[in-house]
Amino acid sequence: MKVLGIETSCDETGVAVYDTAEGLRAHAVYSQIALHAQYGGVVPELASRDHVRKTLPLIRQTLAEAGLSTTDLGGVAYTAGPGLVGALLVGAGVARALAWSLDVPAIAVHHMEGHLLAPLMDDAEQRAALHAGRQPEPFVALLVSGGHTQLVGVDGIGRYRLLGETLDDAAGEAFDKTAKLMGLPYPGGPQLAAIAQQGRPGAFTFSRPMTDRPGLDFSFSGLKTQVLLAWRASDQTEATRADIARAFEDAVVDTLAIKCARALDATGFRRLVVSGGVGANRRLREKLHALAEQRGAAVGFPPPVLCTDNGAMIAFAGALRLAAGQHEDLGVQVMPRWDMATLPAVALA
Repeated sequence: MKVLGIETSCDETGVAVYDTAEGLRAHAVYSQIALHAQYGGVVPELASRDHVRKTLPLIRQTLAEAGLSTTDLGGVAYTAGPGLVGALLVGAGVARALAWSLDVPAIAVHHMEGHLLAPLMDDAEQRAALHAGRQPEPFVALLVSGGHTQLVGVDGIGRYRLLGETLDDAAGEAFDKTAKLMGLPYPGGPQLAAIAQQGRPGAFTFSRPMTDRPGLDFSFSGLKTQVLLAWRASDQTEATRADIARAFEDAVVDTLAIKCARALDATGFRRLVVSGGVGANRRLREKLHALAEQRGAAVGFPPPVLCTDNGAMIAFAGALRLAAGQHEDLGVQVMPRWDMATLPAVALA
């Protein structure tokens, strides 16, 4: 089955075609960063309007790159939540209309389930097992992005247990806000991570929040205050900015690694999967690879290009649910807030 995936939950328009026999055929992402940069953050109405402009051209582009036409599609998957309601409605409306016109099933996909399953799409062995009707080995998922930081116990596709989550800022949000405090332009998170590569380890030290108590929840808001105080008291040179960025990044990465180790211990699972925009961070990948090696466990990441929001993860998650016989009715419904634990399980076998 060839499934078209459409992602419009926030400020990136993503479209992809996933083939259950051949894997990912083509994908494209259009980012609205330049549109929102002058406002210092995403403006929901502008995001919705830009999705209206870009979704259909991206569908045409992606199908052409895959060498397919709409008549080759066996299903359409779309992000139905969580996210910005207006942006979600654009993708859902296009997806439902296309599916209806082609007389193929459509499936609403949870944005975070897309992220959670994305690393499996790039693992040929896991992908083959899923399409053969076998559930993956249970694993711990770290979903870490600008909007979410969660640890999830995955007992099977659609069988998710929330183990811990952020009590305030998500890790990616903390990166962006910390960068802004030090004068970096929007979106500052990737730039902060880049200049951290030039920073001296140990020049500054920040706390590893909530690691001195039991549990798997996170809190990153206090780190922003520590950075602000350190930055204001410093000489504010480029070298100092890099040193502070390095200290901040080290604190976040260490905190995530400590909590991942605890989650593996709590579940007894031997596999860790990491996804979301912060999953592309080089130092986090190195830290978690070392953690897995020390513990005799496995760790998986999607390619960096598939860590941020994209249509490929939606097409893949949708293909698994469509293959299990799940689909939507003709109504167009989105859920800006959507608890992943409420998703129905997928019976692969």
